[in-house]
Amino acid sequence: MQTDAVQPATRTLSATRARFGIFALATLNLWMPPTRALAACELAKMAELPVTMSDSQPLITVKINGEDARFVADSGAFFSMMTEASAAQFKLRLRPAPFGLYVKGVGGDVTPSIATVKEFTFAGIPLHNIEFLVGGSTVGGVDNVGVLGQNFFHIGDVEYDLAKGIIRLMHVKGCEHTRLAYWLKPSDTYSVMEIESATLQSPHTTGTALINGAKIRVLFDTGAASSILSLKSAERAGIKPGSEGVIYAGDSGGIGRTKVRTYIGRFSSFQIGDEEIRNARLRFGDIGLDTADMLLGADFFLSHRVYVASSQHKLYFTYNGGPVFNLTASSGKPDEPRPGDELADAAAYSRRGTASASRHDYEHAIADLTRACELDPSDPHYFYQRGIAYRDNKQTDLAIADFDRALELKADDLDALEARAQLRLMARDMAGAGADLDSAGRAAPKEAEIRLFLAQGYERADLLPASIAQYDLWILAHPDDSRMPEALNSRCWVRALQGTELVKALSDCDAALKRSAKHSPQSAHILSSRGLVRLRLGDYDKSIADFDAALQVAPKNAWSLYGRGIDELRKNKTAEGQADIAEAEKVWPQVADEFARRGINP
Repeated sequence: MQTDAVQPATRTLSATRARFGIFALATLNLWMPPTRALAACELAKMAELPVTMSDSQPLITVKINGEDARFVADSGAFFSMMTEASAAQFKLRLRPAPFGLYVKGVGGDVTPSIATVKEFTFAGIPLHNIEFLVGGSTVGGVDNVGVLGQNFFHIGDVEYDLAKGIIRLMHVKGCEHTRLAYWLKPSDTYSVMEIESATLQSPHTTGTALINGAKIRVLFDTGAASSILSLKSAERAGIKPGSEGVIYAGDSGGIGRTKVRTYIGRFSSFQIGDEEIRNARLRFGDIGLDTADMLLGADFFLSHRVYVASSQHKLYFTYNGGPVFNLTASSGKPDEPRPGDELADAAAYSRRGTASASRHDYEHAIADLTRACELDPSDPHYFYQRGIAYRDNKQTDLAIADFDRALELKADDLDALEARAQLRLMARDMAGAGADLDSAGRAAPKEAEIRLFLAQGYERADLLPASIAQYDLWILAHPDDSRMPEALNSRCWVRALQGTELVKALSDCDAALKRSAKHSPQSAHILSSRGLVRLRLGDYDKSIADFDAALQVAPKNAWSLYGRGIDELRKNKTAEGQADIAEAEKVWPQVADEFARRGINP
């Protein structure tokens, strides 16, 4: 996740205060023996940070005032950040940021607050009075607190070895003319490129690449799950939405309040350092950043070992194998030897296994995670991680068995409860799913990110009062999240289905529409919801207008067709109403039964 602030003077004051605390990490670790003595060059490891990959994001576990907290390791964030909900969960006091400070990222700008953590334990070292920016959308999974940015990673050189689940903070001395890709043999090939000098005001790792022969500015961003090219840069390279072979790739969110449409197209050449990828399929979209033309995300880091030599203004990287951008399954076989196959402990197998799973290499992922479970059968997280790999590899029964085992070991494990509830909902086991949702609801802090999943899960299980209660909690705690229109629309829809609190439902739909792009699929869903609310209220003309607008975007939506048909019948427009109802039943034969179940009949 790339973020940048546009007021360098005020940002410097805040960043400097926090970095005094971080500097203790460097000074406390300089006694460690050099990783390798390269002539007069001293290369020493200050800290080795274990990383777990989850949904293609590198996660680091730290402590906030003695409590475990999970952050995304985000080299694209200029400063560490958490959401308002996370700050409330850890009972952190907020104060205003310096006047004029705001953070710009994918999805728009955020005006943050500031929280100070009295004791922040990072790499096993307690640091005191560490500042975080507070605001923006949630990044990552159900219990991620926020992102660790460059105020942590820019204290020296950094090595990203995500394929093995490790980030290393390095101290260098006298290495100006030394090749710092220290893991290589003399004959091994590698790539090297110049990177721009990082400053306190602009600490990002940026350099130059070529797309179809044209220069672009790339930013190395571990917080972005997948690499993405800007819309303008894609157009300069001759590719834009509507070009031959370009497909819509969904909406993507960042720190901002809105989401952006993304596409995938084929580019004849992408070249970075000494590496060139021909006929590269790349994601692109209107990422809205002034600081970079492309974000090189976690997919690039998983397929490469990367050493950011800030001391030399260079970046070294070697290719690990497999896809770089489009994360398709690996062609490797589970019985093939792997470099360094015997690892030190269960945690190392877990880290490598989750990295393989993030690259869709499920065979090797399951093999490594099975070894982790064997070495430490008392740790529920290893069974959960293997369950996720089984699930994504379409081995549902084995996934359920692993989630069951994880919950036997830790009954309130939110990750495992969420994953098992998802599979039970897919299997139409509503009683089992409801039990998991109830357990997670009891275990989770009221501000927790999982509340949105619980609300959606209860909705799918047709437990509507419980769904509204969970939407209430999530919406209250996440005012700036890019998923707010989705949540407001869903709460509006659930109230419309129940036929209760219709004035509140109307307010939710109105607010959702204000935060959604016109004529988008999302706006069509919201208009359909509001049409149902207005049908319930007996405001048939406005209901018809909402269904009309929804059907312009989604002409085969059975709910909108059937709802408009009822409106028309109640206005004595018999022919129009019967035609709409007949068309709706062609699209979804059960639509009449579903409306009748909600007490709405023609």
